[in-house]
Amino acid sequence: MISEIQLSIELKEEAKKQGFDPVGIARIPGSKRIKMRNAALERWLEAGFQADMQWMKAERRKNIDSLLDGVESVLVVGLNYYTGPFPKTKNSLLIGRYAWGNDYHKVIEKKLKKIGHWLKNKSTKCKWEICVDSKPLLEKAWAEEAGLGWIGKNSNLIHKDQGSWMVLGYLLCTEKLTPDKPSIPLCGKCKKCIDACPTKAITEPFVINSNKCLAFHNIESREKKLPVNIQERIGNWIAGCDICQEVCPWNHQKITPNEDPDVQPKEWVKNLTIEQVLSWNEKIWQDKLKNSALKRIKPWMWRRNANAIVASRKKYDLNK
Repeated sequence: MISEIQLSIELKEEAKKQGFDPVGIARIPGSKRIKMRNAALERWLEAGFQADMQWMKAERRKNIDSLLDGVESVLVVGLNYYTGPFPKTKNSLLIGRYAWGNDYHKVIEKKLKKIGHWLKNKSTKCKWEICVDSKPLLEKAWAEEAGLGWIGKNSNLIHKDQGSWMVLGYLLCTEKLTPDKPSIPLCGKCKKCIDACPTKAITEPFVINSNKCLAFHNIESREKKLPVNIQERIGNWIAGCDICQEVCPWNHQKITPNEDPDVQPKEWVKNLTIEQVLSWNEKIWQDKLKNSALKRIKPWMWRRNANAIVASRKKYDLNK
């Protein structure tokens, strides 16, 4: 029989073999900090900051036990999607880095399945369940609990060496594993992310009002036309927004680019133009969005966002 400590060590090593870094383990039910994060979620929902994202209200999100009967531990993994500096011109259409490569949901799930089968071979009675952000889990809180980083003032998880350029995955299991120490917040007095947000969506440290967030409006909102205040400040962000991450000092240190083919930017993502967005038919969009997290944005939404950018550019040029 392998010991709990040894199994935990080997499990994290296996996760790193799959390309995850950082990795960590948390035990259920977690520390008092989990209760604090649940309370913060309740306040956020009561304020209506979830906008149209009603799935954020799922009660299961506050109870990890609801995702796997008998869950004892959770392996939390980070997938670095930073691929190095990207040259931009004045009119370059901008897309959030998390979506440059293949659909991270599928990439993470595939890797975690291999780890789950590995764990099952080590402990035949162990049951496991995979979670990515499409399932109701308090994702960043459990990542913080497992020592992968702290939740920054822009609500992103920040690792002291890798910054915030990572997506997260979770392997819940019924095995008792040795937990890592929870992360300690290191944002200090810095508020660069708050100051840089063009729509003032970061209403106070750690609190994002989705009603004001560019990324919510150009990815999640199903309104036929973007609000005027969003159109005026959309810049060139056709899908997502990385401004609060780009200004974060923790992302200005030397971060090793990930060479995994799954996270490399697709050619059309790197060279997308307004003309393409407005002219591509449904078949072209279907081909381009295949195996991409960007398929959440429907073709008509891409055109809506492009029209908002065009209107913003015209207003900017006129004011000049």
